[in-house]
Amino acid sequence: MSNSPCFTPFAQPVSTIPLPEQFTYPFFYEPHPLTIAASEQLQQQLETLPHLKAENAGKMFGVLVVKNEQNELGFLAAYSGQVDANKASINFVPPISSMQLNDENYLAKSKIINDLNAQIDELENSEQLKSISQLLATANEGFEKELQAQHALMQKSRKKRKKQRSDAEKKSSKTKIQQLKKKLATQSIEEKKQLQALKQKWQTQLVTLEQAHSKINDELEHLKKRRKTLSKSLQKILFAQYQFLNIDGEIEDLNAIFAKLPEHTPASGAGDCAAPKLLQYAFKHNLTPIAMGEFWWGAPPKSAVRQHKNYYPSCFSKCQPILGHMLKGLNVEPSPLLNNPAQGKELTVVYQDDDLVIVNKPAEFLSVPGITIDDSVFLRMKTQFPEATGPLIVHRLDMSTSGLLIIALNKRAHKAIQKQFIERTIEKRYVALVDGNIEQESGTIELPLTPDFDDKPRQKVCYQKGKPALTTWQVLERKNNTTRLQLYPKTGRTHQLRVHCAHVLGLNTPIIGDTHYGKKADRLHLHAEYLAFTHPINHERLEFKIDADF
Repeated sequence: MSNSPCFTPFAQPVSTIPLPEQFTYPFFYEPHPLTIAASEQLQQQLETLPHLKAENAGKMFGVLVVKNEQNELGFLAAYSGQVDANKASINFVPPISSMQLNDENYLAKSKIINDLNAQIDELENSEQLKSISQLLATANEGFEKELQAQHALMQKSRKKRKKQRSDAEKKSSKTKIQQLKKKLATQSIEEKKQLQALKQKWQTQLVTLEQAHSKINDELEHLKKRRKTLSKSLQKILFAQYQFLNIDGEIEDLNAIFAKLPEHTPASGAGDCAAPKLLQYAFKHNLTPIAMGEFWWGAPPKSAVRQHKNYYPSCFSKCQPILGHMLKGLNVEPSPLLNNPAQGKELTVVYQDDDLVIVNKPAEFLSVPGITIDDSVFLRMKTQFPEATGPLIVHRLDMSTSGLLIIALNKRAHKAIQKQFIERTIEKRYVALVDGNIEQESGTIELPLTPDFDDKPRQKVCYQKGKPALTTWQVLERKNNTTRLQLYPKTGRTHQLRVHCAHVLGLNTPIIGDTHYGKKADRLHLHAEYLAFTHPINHERLEFKIDADF
């Protein structure tokens, strides 16, 4: 038996399951049978813990299948973030750093920052600041009102004096004209003195209020600068405690890992995800990593799409830089994301004239070149139509989505079709097969979407920062616990249909084959089957329909 406390033997025999030839590529994988066996054993344990029952919890858990020094197979278990480990009878691997929980120096500095936060909050919400701000706003409003009234009075007086001078020059003698001009000049000087007195009166009051206001703001600025300096210093100390091993015994902390990246500063929670914890424990205890997987347990979060017991890849923003270091020296599966998914696939031309082309894009085919793959609809069209001008691509489909795409062969056509997309006069219809029975016959989904920067390229629902996204749908057929739908996106947000189908506030039923929001299948069962729009040059109405091959 392993002398590692967190090493858990398999409850059921696994000797008949062949070991993987390479370790799991954590950012795109199908769980190995050993990973599934370990996950199911952990899930049975989770179900026995009241505070971690599926209906109560909502958290990512991970398992790492390992071999110990006695050549025995077992697994390690971890969670992302924090749970009340004291209540758990499961031997979860420990956090990489617990400084923020029990280090006296760290806690003392944290208290100073918390005290500063309290002072800032108290000052920002103080009656004194509210009162001065209100008085200052009222004074500025009063000054502006009186200033405008004085300017209007002076303008009216100028017009009156001008008319008096004009009338006098027509009827009066030179002596009387001179006397009138002198009198009118005196009136003008008096009005300017009144304007100056008005400004002086308000200026004295405004300066007093502005000084009082600035005094509080200066104090706030000082507190915020002090907080920022202390926070940055404390973060560096904390990040230095997150020291990550790899199989060769090399150590790098969070500061060093993220210093190589453009953002420099680690994302919030970096190092507290399940995957780094699992590998760290394995390397520290001479356990050989075999396979890994992470699954969601419990109710979904409000924003991101998560399905109970579904497997998910490690997140990009927090885990990719860390795991890049930790996986060095391991024989890891090559990234499937580097393979050209369009290799061997044909791009069918449905319609062509001098101004545009309609193509039927296969599934797993990029619309535009990616970071590592150039082959795409754009590149194929550029090769096929070398004389074409302009950007060619007017709109896009996700790589995994098949269906109709419009290609503009010149700038004029591109601009005209793009305008139709902006004005939403182009009719689009998709067909999808979702994993479950939808009881209603039709409906509308309105869920604002924004990129999930912690987990690119996924999108999430966000009512504060998300862009409006509207989809209408109707059922075509129900069969074998699947539902065939027609989907009508009224907006064109990234992953809109996929999120609207999968999210708990949408249909709560992911599209079959959706590796981002559901489960892997032979393909993503989403197809852009219908397009109708006005020809950009001759203004004829065009319609195209291509049936899905699923």
